[in-house]
Order: sequence, then structure tokens, then C-alpha cells
Amino acid sequence: MRVTNRMMTNNMLYNINGNKNTLATLEQQYSTGMKIQRPSEDPIIAVRALKLRTNLSELNQYYKKNIPDAKAWMDVTESALTVINDILTQVHTYCVQGATDTLTAQDRNSIVETLGELKRQVYQEGDTNYAGRYVFTGYKTDTSLVFSESQSNEKYAITENFSGESIDIIKKSINDCPIDEYDPDDPEAFEIEDRPNMITSYRIRLAYGNVDSPEEDGNLTIRLAQMDADGNVVRDEDGNIEYDDFSDDIETMLSTDPGAYQVESGIRYLTDTGELVLSEEVYNEWRNIGDIEVNYEKTKFAKNDLRPEHYFNCTVTDLTDEDKEPIVYTKEDQQISYEINFNQKLMINTQGSDAIQHDIGRTIDEVLNAVNVVTATQAKLDEIDKMLKDENITPEQEKKLKEMREMVNTELVLKTEAMQSAFSNALTKIEKQQDVVNVAVADLGSRYVRLQLTESRLGEEQTDFEDLLSSNEDVDMVDTVIRYRAMQSIYNASLSAAAQSMQTTLLDFL
Repeated sequence: MRVTNRMMTNNMLYNINGNKNTLATLEQQYSTGMKIQRPSEDPIIAVRALKLRTNLSELNQYYKKNIPDAKAWMDVTESALTVINDILTQVHTYCVQGATDTLTAQDRNSIVETLGELKRQVYQEGDTNYAGRYVFTGYKTDTSLVFSESQSNEKYAITENFSGESIDIIKKSINDCPIDEYDPDDPEAFEIEDRPNMITSYRIRLAYGNVDSPEEDGNLTIRLAQMDADGNVVRDEDGNIEYDDFSDDIETMLSTDPGAYQVESGIRYLTDTGELVLSEEVYNEWRNIGDIEVNYEKTKFAKNDLRPEHYFNCTVTDLTDEDKEPIVYTKEDQQISYEINFNQKLMINTQGSDAIQHDIGRTIDEVLNAVNVVTATQAKLDEIDKMLKDENITPEQEKKLKEMREMVNTELVLKTEAMQSAFSNALTKIEKQQDVVNVAVADLGSRYVRLQLTESRLGEEQTDFEDLLSSNEDVDMVDTVIRYRAMQSIYNASLSAAAQSMQTTLLDFL
């Protein structure tokens, strides 16, 4: 085959250009550290890089954003629950002291003040928030768990559910001596018909005191689930529970009214304390009932009262705007879940209804009331002693005062016993509340451990994905440098060979 100068020139230029392109590619890899600059250079590397980058981006979202945010939320929640548990431990200690020791007036006053502060602190912890979001209020993260201020511009129609096991058996002292009716000018006119006595009462304690009086029909209803002979709840064709209505058997009183806790028949509704006091007959009928539904209304709420919408089915009516539609709240499980891995979600919140119960405050209030009653009775006894020390006292007055003193002293003994019983009942209630808090802490802790394990695994996966991405996209710099130097020598050699081969032509021989 005849080889011409033109053919040699074309081949020479082609080879030089190829070497130059290879050198340019190596120079780009050397300067950028990347295998390719455009997808067209190697589609396989480009497609694999897109997939790896997408996976790594999602992984970083979980590992660097979602998980740290979830951990912070759960850390705040755990801290609040730990404080609540510590407070309950202190309350338990005071209840042990009140149930077993003979307290002086100074001791009682100290306990009243301390328990009041501890109660307020428990509910303040319920308003713990993370980044402006309340952690115990489910989906309603912009609504506090408790009322920050007292309010009476909204009426709540609340539905509470109890069972026969919710009925408390309590002791109450009755027939107090009314020393304010004693007239020194006519001591014989002061007659005492019934002497102080201790009775046993049965009651269902609502979540709130100072509830609205049922002035209109329907403001208070009590319904009991029907039970068959085997003790099972009776349901209709649609599966709904069938109830018996006891609303017509209710009498309304205040806890301070005489005989408020002595119920011969039916049910007594004490609006100031939010108690349903049952007769012994009703108690025997209800104690094995599995579902007792009570509907009532409450308008006035004090600061630090728990908001009903976080605990019960309720309807809220705005009393300041008649045209505003009532808001209906349905109690449901409100789990806030974070996606912490591919197709993996974790609940991060603990609902207030699962950790902070109304019984905490109600139990402490009951203890405080029992202590205050004893303190007031002691003051009555001191007042009688002061009158007995009067030098101008007549024999008739002295006789009547001593009779009164004997009765008030008996009253003090009985109320002290009732106070210690209240402390004992509080011990049981507080221990149950601590169990609830401990369960909430344990549940939160188990989820936190899962979160930590996922975080650890994602950390390893992130390292693996970064290695894969680097292996796919990044060049081996040592190998690139060697290849670059070699190609540079080859390119220079091709230029040298071309220069030498083109020095001699046919003209040199003519």
C-alpha cells in the first residue's frame, strides 16, 4: 500500500489530538478530583452518583435533622417527667408524716404551704415546651396543658367515664359544735342535739371542683352501662353501649351544708368539691359496674387547672360571643411521630393524660382541706379555753363552756383521725400516680433507646454511603498523577516524533 505524506500527516494529527484529549481529561480529573464532569462522559457513573446522592441526602435529613430534633424533644419530656416524679416523692414523704405522726399546728401549716407549692409545680411542669411547642398536649402543641390564668369566659360541657373501682370510701366527721351560736348572756339557750361522730361515705370524685350547679335539665347526667347476668356490657345492634339513666335521682348541695356526706338514698352532688356522694344502697349496686358516664358543666377555672380538652370529650361554648359555634373536642390518642429512617417512624411525644393526672391536684387539695379543718377546730378549742379563763365567768357559763369544750375536743380527735385518713388515702393515690409517671418514663426511655440505636446505625450507613459516593465519583489522586505524568510524556513524545518525521520530504531529493 502506498503511504503518502498526507496520510502520515493525518495519522500524526489524529494521534496527537487523541493524546491531547486524554491529557486534558486527566488534567481535569487531577484539578477537580472528579472522574467525570458531564453525564455524557460516563452515564453509568452519573446514574449511580444521582442515586447515591439522593440516598445520602435523605440519610442526612434523618441523621442530622430529624433524629437530633426528636432527641431534644424527648430529652425535654424526660426531664419534666423526672421532676414530676421527684415532686411526687416529696408529696409522698409529707403524706407519710401526716398519716403517722401527731402534728403540731406549726407542722400542719408547714405541710399546707409546702404541699400547695408542690401541687402548683407539678402542673407547671405540664406546660414544659420545646422550641415553643408544648410537649404534653398531643397535636395541640400551641395550647398549654393548664390554664395560665383564671378564666370564666368559656363554658365546658365535660364527659367523664368512671367504673365501680373509681368509687372511694372515705371517713368524715359530722355534727360540728357551732360555738358561734353561743350567747354568754343566755348560756342555757345553747343546746347541742347531736354529738360529733365519724361516718363512712362513698363518693365519686370528679376531675374538677367548683362545677356549675345543674339549674337546668341536662346540665348533669349520670348514666350506667347495662350489664348482663355474666357481667358483660350490653350493646345494641350497632355495637354501642346501652345505658341506664340515673339523672333524676340526684340532689344538689354544698360540702359545707349539714349532713352533706350523709346520704340515706340516691345520689348527692356537691358542686363546690365536685363529688358525687352515694348512698350505701347505690354503692352496692354500682361497685361492680364497668362503665359510669357523668356529664357536667364547668365555667370557672383557676390558674393551673388542667384544660379539659386534653383529657375528656367536651364541648366549649364561648360566653362572650353568642354567634360563635361551640367547639367539640374528642379525646383520642394523638401520637406525634418523626420519620427517623427509610419507612421507619417513631412516636416522640408523651401525652399529658398518660402522665399527669387530675388526681394529683385533687388529692393534695383534699389533704389541705383536711388539715385546714383540723386547724379551724383547734382554733375553736383555743377560743373556748380563752373564755374559760375569764375571771368574770358565771357558774352557768362555765358549765356550758366545759360541755362545749368536751364536744369540740371530741370533734378535734375525730377530725384529726379523718385528716390522718386523708393522708393515708393520699399515700395510695400518690403511689398510683408515681406508677403512672414511672410507666410514662419507662415507655419514653424504651423509645429513646430505639432512637439511639437508629442513630448509631444511620451514622454507620452515612459513612458507608459517603465511601460509596467517593469511590464512584472521586479519582484516585496517586493513580491520576502517575497517569497524567505518563500521558504528558506520551504527548510530548508524539510531538517530537511528528516533528522529526515531517522534516524530510520528496522535495529534498529533487
